[in-house]
Amino acid sequence: MKKSRFTDEQIIGFLKQVEAGAAVKELGRKHGFSDASFYKWRSRFGGMDVADARRLRELEGENGKLKKLLAEAMLDIESLKVIARGKR
Repeated sequence: MKKSRFTDEQIIGFLKQVEAGAAVKELGRKHGFSDASFYKWRSRFGGMDVADARRLRELEGENGKLKKLLAEAMLDIESLKVIARGKR
């Protein structure tokens, strides 16, 4: 996945500016992002505060670690099943 030029905090700031009454096109022209990017950000970060976005990032990282641990455990179980079949 491509890394965004903007941090989560900046994106939330853009969303707050539009909620305050700024035009999306004007804000996008000023900061260099497209309307599509803005609406994608709004669907992801809409209604969040900066603290919520930080917590979301932490949870996504923790989720990735847990998925990796689960995959390794499943691989170990499969290898033990293969070894157990071979001994019979």
